[in-house]
Amino acid sequence: MKPRARIAAKVPDKIVIVGGGAAGFAATDGLRRAGFQGSIALLSNEDAAPIDRPNLSKDYLAGSAPEDWVPLRPDSFYSEHGIDLRLSTHVTGIDARSREVVLANGDKVPYDRLLLATGAEPVRLSIPGADQPHVHTLRSLADCRAIIEQAKTARRAVVLGASFIGLEVAAALRARGIDVHVVAPDKIPMERVLGPAMGDFVRALHEEHGVVFHLGNTASSIDGNEVTLSGGGTLAADFVVAGVGVRPRIELAEKAGLTVDRGVVVNAWLETSVPEILAAGDIARWPDPYLGEMIRVEHWVVAQRQGQTAALNMLGNRETFTDVPFFWSQHYDVQINYVGHAEKWDELTVDGDIAGKDCLLRFKRDGRVLAVASIFRDVESLRAEVAMEARAVV
Repeated sequence: MKPRARIAAKVPDKIVIVGGGAAGFAATDGLRRAGFQGSIALLSNEDAAPIDRPNLSKDYLAGSAPEDWVPLRPDSFYSEHGIDLRLSTHVTGIDARSREVVLANGDKVPYDRLLLATGAEPVRLSIPGADQPHVHTLRSLADCRAIIEQAKTARRAVVLGASFIGLEVAAALRARGIDVHVVAPDKIPMERVLGPAMGDFVRALHEEHGVVFHLGNTASSIDGNEVTLSGGGTLAADFVVAGVGVRPRIELAEKAGLTVDRGVVVNAWLETSVPEILAAGDIARWPDPYLGEMIRVEHWVVAQRQGQTAALNMLGNRETFTDVPFFWSQHYDVQINYVGHAEKWDELTVDGDIAGKDCLLRFKRDGRVLAVASIFRDVESLRAEVAMEARAVV
């Protein structure tokens, strides 16, 4: 465990957290675990208490897990721990000078420390027909419930995008016996993240389970139950799920005058350009000590860990965030683990057999390992993570 800096003498009385996702909840939980006795207001624009978001595209959507699995804590947790959880609450502004958060209804919530954990939102389709009720994105529990409801009577679905979220949705819908067609502009699914060989494997795995791909293609319009493709032809669809990417919700930070650069810029302690305001999760761009550069990632585990670090630092600690990014993706009976961060690489080595579901891929630049991806190589993946953390320079 990393040594922690001594807690400063002055502890805040009022902490406000904007965002009820992984980072926001982890910070809330972490504050109480650290013994903080002051007030905590957790402001979420969602209509459900914090949930295990990765489950939405995995077991819960597939029908193999009950909804009881989805909440991170029962509703009683918040009142029992003195947490002022406000759902369906929209924050419209931050007054850094008076240290107040402004709500859409005009109310103001004062703070001594503020954590921005507003997360990301799905990119919306701009094609004709995208606003129809059977065209979905998947981010919230309400989104997932709507897809599940349609899946009960549907026979055919079209998934737009061959991202992790798109292909996890495809796998979940196949588990429900729905015919699934995936439309994506990529020639190889997830090649940009996993490389061509792993991308080909993922495609073959989904095809083995009945998914039909239309790659090098996009949807040009959705007319009722018909999706028209840019390359010609149409696909029948009882419903459509768009997984074409997300964008960080940084508008609040921009309006407040915080430094932004493709995310909210923070230092090693997750402080923004206004030290009393911290940022964590999908919106934060932080100095990664292993890579030696500023990065922003959209991974659940990273958001959780940053929320925990932010909680301690809001209490006066000076704990640097040095965790190596990690995520996993589930495709039928195959889990792909990914450690590190490699936006660009010049060498990719494969140890083992990808098709045999026993492999470790190393993504390198200038001979240095930036990230590893693995299938059923958990111990080696963990060793790679430990090695990266050991070589990080704070």
